Amino acid sequence: MTVTLRKCFGAQVACLSLWPILAVAQSSDLAQNLADCKAGRDTCNVSRLSPSEAAGLALKGRRQNVVNCRNRYDSCDLSTLTEPEAIALAVANHRRNVTDCADGMLSCDRSKLTAVEARTIAEELQQHNLARCKDGAGVCDPSTLTPAETEEVNISRRQLNASDCADGSDPCDRAQLTPSQTRDAIAAEHQRNKQSCQSGWSACDYSKLSPLEAKETAYLEHQRNLEACKDGKETCDYAELTIAEAKTLADAEHKRNYAACLKGYGYCDPSRLTVEEARTIHPAN
Repeated sequence: MTVTLRKCFGAQVACLSLWPILAVAQSSDLAQNLADCKAGRDTCNVSRLSPSEAAGLALKGRRQNVVNCRNRYDSCDLSTLTEPEAIALAVANHRRNVTDCADGMLSCDRSKLTAVEARTIAEELQQHNLARCKDGAGVCDPSTLTPAETEEVNISRRQLNASDCADGSDPCDRAQLTPSQTRDAIAAEHQRNKQSCQSGWSACDYSKLSPLEAKETAYLEHQRNLEACKDGKETCDYAELTIAEAKTLADAEHKRNYAACLKGYGYCDPSRLTVEEARTIHPAN
């Protein structure tokens, strides 16, 4: 009898000692099941969820369905929407369709527009088309223009062409210019060439300068060359300097060289020092 009781007591102790391990395993299994349900996996077992977990999962599903319906996903289930959600969806879809139609998108369904919306959008699209035709930018449909709008477009295009010709930009069709616009374009072109020449730009055409402009340009080029020589730049052309300018630069360079040799700072060429200057240079320098 004593042995039997001992065995029974031992079995109970063993069961109690294994209980924490079993509890942890079961808890881990329940947590994994909850994760599977939240992720929408096939391994989800809804019957093993607690009431609060099931309610939370259902709420998440309803919210996701609302998002799916708003984004027009195939997974949208309209039958599960509440009345307020269905109304809000209908309003959002109508607004989106109005926007699509106003933007000229293929997703536009004109049959769902109200009469006022259809008329307003048609007027806006007509104005957009008129603007594109006048600016020569984007897709222009001239077939939708009225005779008055067509005349507006023609006037605007002629003005744009005159502006392009005056600015020297493409496309410029000189054949479409009036006599006064032609004179303005020629004058603007001459002014651009003059500026290019006087600024030393490569686009300069000296043959198109007047005698006075050529003289002014030559003076400015000479001054730029003189400054380049003073600054010791590689663009200096010493052959273009006058005798007086060459002497002034030579004197300045001699003074710089002597100062460099005297202070021991900067490039020094002792061979260019006078005898008197060489005597003032200490050996340490």
